[in-house]
Amino acid sequence: MKIVVIQGPNLNMLGIREQHVYGPMKLEQIHAQMKEFATQNNIEIEFFQSNLEGEIVDKLQECYGDAQGIILNAAAYTHTSIAIRDAISAISIPTIEVHISNIHRREEFRKTNMIAPVCTSSIVGFGPFGYHLAMMGMLQIMQEIQAVQASQEAQQQAPQA
Repeated sequence: MKIVVIQGPNLNMLGIREQHVYGPMKLEQIHAQMKEFATQNNIEIEFFQSNLEGEIVDKLQECYGDAQGIILNAAAYTHTSIAIRDAISAISIPTIEVHISNIHRREEFRKTNMIAPVCTSSIVGFGPFGYHLAMMGMLQIMQEIQAVQASQEAQQQAPQA
């Protein structure tokens, strides 16, 4: 199983920018914790960060046929990007949206969420721990998908009455 973690604009500045909102943890530290969880659970994990909308769309499209799950913090593009929304919808890969802050308690413009309706679920406001919750959630989703597939295969192989 492979999970791709896609980080949007300005997340490369975590630990520096607005610590009162995002905390002191750097993106590299968050990724190290996620990698540890992935290793413990036999999950392949890949990390990608870009400040450019088109590169995020390209990365989402590259996941098709390559990854079984996506954890995405589209950051500011959450509120503006129909292109990212359409890419998530097009690839039909379970996608968990993560936001470090609670976007629903912030500025009015952050309450518009273009991508949530096409994501499997959203985790907001738990700080960096939200990424750990997303990893746990994705593991659960993957196990459920595998169980359904195994059941379907068993039904196909069972003798017809």
